[in-house]
Order: sequence, then C-alpha cells, then structure tokens
Amino acid sequence: MEQTATPLQVNFETSPDQYQHWKLTIDGHVATLAMDVNEDAGMRPGDYKLKLNSYDLGVDIELADVLQRLRFEHPEVHAVVLTSLKPRIFCAGANIYMLGTSSHAFKVNFCKFTNETRLGMEDMSAHSGIKFMAAVNGICAGGGYELALACDEILLVDDGTASVGLPETPLLGVLPGTGGLTRVVDKRKVRRDLADDFSTLVEGVRGKRAVEGRFVDAVIPTSKFQEGVTKRAQELAALSDRPKTGPGISLSPLMPVVDGDRIRYRYVTGVIDREKRLCELTISAPDTPQPATANEFLRAGDQSWAVRAFRELDDALLRLRLNEPEIGTIVLRTTGDPKAVLAVDAALDAHKSDWLVREITSLIRRTLKRVDLTSRSFFALIEPGNAFAGTLLELALAADRVYMLDHPDQANTIELSAMNGGAYPMSNGLTRLQVRFLGEPESVGKALDHDGPIDASSALDAGLVFSAPDDLDWDDEVRMALEARAAFSPDALTGMEANLRFAGPETMETKIFGRLTAWQNWIFQRPNAVGEHGALMTYGREGRPTFDFNRT
Repeated sequence: MEQTATPLQVNFETSPDQYQHWKLTIDGHVATLAMDVNEDAGMRPGDYKLKLNSYDLGVDIELADVLQRLRFEHPEVHAVVLTSLKPRIFCAGANIYMLGTSSHAFKVNFCKFTNETRLGMEDMSAHSGIKFMAAVNGICAGGGYELALACDEILLVDDGTASVGLPETPLLGVLPGTGGLTRVVDKRKVRRDLADDFSTLVEGVRGKRAVEGRFVDAVIPTSKFQEGVTKRAQELAALSDRPKTGPGISLSPLMPVVDGDRIRYRYVTGVIDREKRLCELTISAPDTPQPATANEFLRAGDQSWAVRAFRELDDALLRLRLNEPEIGTIVLRTTGDPKAVLAVDAALDAHKSDWLVREITSLIRRTLKRVDLTSRSFFALIEPGNAFAGTLLELALAADRVYMLDHPDQANTIELSAMNGGAYPMSNGLTRLQVRFLGEPESVGKALDHDGPIDASSALDAGLVFSAPDDLDWDDEVRMALEARAAFSPDALTGMEANLRFAGPETMETKIFGRLTAWQNWIFQRPNAVGEHGALMTYGREGRPTFDFNRT
C-alpha cells in the first residue's frame, strides 16, 4: 500500500533572504539562477534528503518566487541562465523518496505546481522579454531535464559523463510529471521513435547523440563551456525589449490573517464550511484611487489593487489546493464598486506596452489560469453589490456555473471591458468568452460591443450566466446546486471539469495538464507504481518491483 506522511500545511510565501536552494546573481542584463539544493532542508526534515540537487515542493516554491521577482523587481534582466553549483550534477529531478512517502493528492498537486512554474518560464519568454537558457553542467535527469526543457535553449557540457534523460518509465513506473514527454515531441520536435527510445533509457543520452536527436541545442567542451554560455546568454539578452535599467517594484509579504477556517487578505477573504465541503472566496474591488498611468503604477508598487489582489487570490488558491483536499467547491463572490475595476482596466489597456503594466497583466492572466487548472468546482454567485466587471468578470467566466440574482427591487448588473477581449487567454489560447461561445462566435462580439451594465435578464439571454433566479427562488436554487455538487464523486468531477473547461484547440499547455489530470493521476494510483512492490516504492530499497503485466 502507498505509504504517506503526515499532511503538511504548505505556505507558498518566501523571499530571497529565506532561500535555501537557489543562488541568484545579476551581471548586466543577464541573471544566473544556480541550483544548489540544501539536502537537509526538505519540507519534511528527516523524512528524506534532497541529494544530487533533487527537489521537493519547497525548492519549487523558491523557484516560483525568484521568477516572480525577476519579472517585477529586475526589469534590467533580459536573459536568465539556469545552471547548477553542484559539480557534475545539474539536477536529478523530483526527490523519489519524497514522492514515495507523499499522499496521492500531494503528488498530483506537486506536479501541477511545478508544471505551472515551468510554464511560467515559457510565459516570461513569450510575454516578458526574458529568455532562458539551461547551462547543463552535469547529469540532468527526470524533473531536472524537464526544468531544462522549459528553457528556450539547452547547452550541455561535453565532458564524457553529462547527460539528459527521462528515466521515470524504466525506473519508477510513472511518467515525467512536469510535461517532459510533451515538450520533447511538441516543443523540441524530437522524432517519435527517437523519443520512445530516449524515454526508456535509464542512462539518458549525451554528446553528439543528444544534439542529433534535438534533445539539446549544443554540446560544448568543458574548457569552453563557460565562455560559450556567456556569449549565447548575451545574444539572447540582446533580443529583449525590456528597459535597460530599473527601477522595478518590490514584492512585499502578503501576511494574511488566518483565524480558524477564515483567511483574510487586503482584498481577498476565504471562509471554509467544512460540513458543506466548500470555500467562499470573496474578492473586493479597489476602494482607494488607483494608478491611471504607467508612472503611477510604478510609484504604487505592489500595493496597487491589480498587483495586490491577484497575488492574494493566487496564494489563496494554492493554499486550498495543497492544504484543503476535502474542500471540493469554491464559491466566487465579488464586492465593491465595479466602476473602480473598469477604471483599472482602462489604465491597463491604455498602457499595455509599458513593461510593468505588461507584467501586471501577465500576473492576472496566470492567476486566472490557476483557477482554470484547479481541480475544484467553481460556482460564481452574482448578487446586488457585486463587482463582476471587466477583469473580475473573468472569474465568473472561469467558473463552471454562474448564478445571477434577478431581484425586482435591487440593481444587479455585470459589465465587460476591453480586458475581456484578449488580455487573459486560457491555456488553449482562446479567451473565456470565445470558449463559452465556441458554437456561436457572433455572441463574443455582441458581448464586447455592449456599452454599459447588463442586468440579470439580459445576461441570461446573452448566455453570460447559467441561471438567473428571482429573489423568491434564489436561496433554494443555489442551495440545491451546491448540495448536488457535493454529492458527486470528486474523481469524476475532476475529470469532467478538466474535459469541459478547455473546448477548442489543443496546445502544448492543454496537453500537459490534460495528461497530468488523466494519465499521471491514474498511474500514481496503480499498484505497479505505488503498491507495496511498485516501482516508486521499491526504488533505492532492497528488491525489484513486481508488475501486474495486464494492459488496461
């Protein structure tokens, strides 16, 4: 049977003075991010050692934090070199003993978070003007190679031993959990038969063979490796449109107040109802004057609503994923002045070419994607006093269902802005409006062309909400919907929601998460991987794995 450790309450906030696994240095327009994992500083001290630059969730939380700080605090950085300070070891991948002693839910959400972090690197390359290069100075296996695959280019030292590989299938009976197989064939366009062979080799590939198969971009002799890395990093940096100098904005701690089943930030509040297995998340609109120009966004720093509110929402979602596995439904509400949200949207749209405004928009886009990719049911409830307008309306559009109260005596409206028209694409490359109206694309234009607020009856007619009960039916309809949701199999809901949320074209991103949700999720529960004699459980211990050889 799967052996699991005591559940861990995960805190996703960290800062450079707390890093134990990464070293960041900046030289001109090039940052070097070096992995130097402290093997005694795992998230569960004593349960496992992070040997050979293997990583656990704590290592990736630090990585996610430093990437966010590079975006906002260091506009002068145009390229990042990802490397290792361990001699002859780049990264051995996710720590196997950590995986073997973690619950199923933790394993899957660990893979999901690391996927989102690596996709965040690719997002930086596509939208922030920051290119990544992996300087692989030693053995690079499993999740280590997946980290390299997230970079724009991979340079491998040619020292006779350094290699890249994805040994999960032959060694552990599982898949590369952070998109390795997908990136090999979709991103690097490795030939299928070569990828098949590569994925069954414990030792990986090195040297000329790695280049010829397109597993790396170049191999460089040890004597010229650092020189080659520096030269190529400077060439990549020259491609950027980021500012030549700062200042950036500092990201301060969020410091939420946790009181039992309530968590309260500045703009986000979460309240858990354990009996109903749901969490109510309420996001407030701005209640103070907000920046209207790029310079004002810079002066406001991380305290502007657009930065602060979505950092808070992101943190709340991650806490729910990892710390509250029994909370199956998230009820989304908003409150405050919708005009204040629309004013922020107008500023973001007017100054979208500014580097900082671009980063703020990217932060919101990634947070909204976090909603899309969270294995929870989302119901948006739109009531009088709501602020579901523009950017906040995206939260309703991300929900599995939207209920809007049609009250005869109290105004209750929603409103769209330019930001609903393409600023926040989903993983499939489409807007949430486009996905909603995939079979009636003309409805997208009608919604965006509408000038002013939209009441409940009109929103229902336009297909923007699922249901619009009146004040007599509201409480009962919402209650019955939530009770029905809580009665369904959570496994079936996870699969159903993941299938329904991404209508339209397939992308590398949707493939990665679809395969994680389905195949890796399934494999992580199979005896061949996590049974008493499964490959993940016997690795590094006496004996060999015992497989059930029936194909399913």
